[in-house]
Amino acid sequence: MNKKKSVNIRTMTITAMLSAIGFILMFFEFSVPFMPPFIKLDISELPALIGAFSLGPVSGAAICLIKNVLHLFTTNSGGVGELSNFLLGLCFVIPAGLLYKRKKSRKNALMGSVIGAVFMGLMSVPLNYFVVYPVYTKFMPIEAILNAYQLILPSTNSLLSALLIFNLPFTLLKGLINVGITFVIYKHISPLIHGNQHR
Repeated sequence: MNKKKSVNIRTMTITAMLSAIGFILMFFEFSVPFMPPFIKLDISELPALIGAFSLGPVSGAAICLIKNVLHLFTTNSGGVGELSNFLLGLCFVIPAGLLYKRKKSRKNALMGSVIGAVFMGLMSVPLNYFVVYPVYTKFMPIEAILNAYQLILPSTNSLLSALLIFNLPFTLLKGLINVGITFVIYKHISPLIHGNQHR
């Protein structure tokens, strides 16, 4: 019982630490040449993916939630950006965590995280179309939003086409960047997360 309680406390502690790192990483964002300037790239899903591998998909989901709740208190976005980030984060880390939990191998970790990145990219289209941009258009005319995309690709003639041409590959790229960094650093930080445990 004491051992189980110790493991639970350690899991909660590591989840909290990874959530804090994810929250901090949300502020390190930058523009990319093929996206409008109001869309930024960050790697804040990185700690959630690490948590999903090391502690399970529930911890990965909790990290996505906590970092966005913390971020909510630092912005005036009305929560729509945080909601989008949370839902897309779930699409990313849960498939990865579930597949890795089923069989803990490097192959399953890679397969699960790539599947998660693809799923996140696909889900970015309906989520942006039905949730995010309807809120943004209350503050910015749809014409101004489309114009930002048209400055990059003049033939972009609708929000849906903009999301398919720009946001889907952007979100997929974001996921794959997180996957790549995770596979570079995970082996080195895993002993710190697990202590004397080895998975």
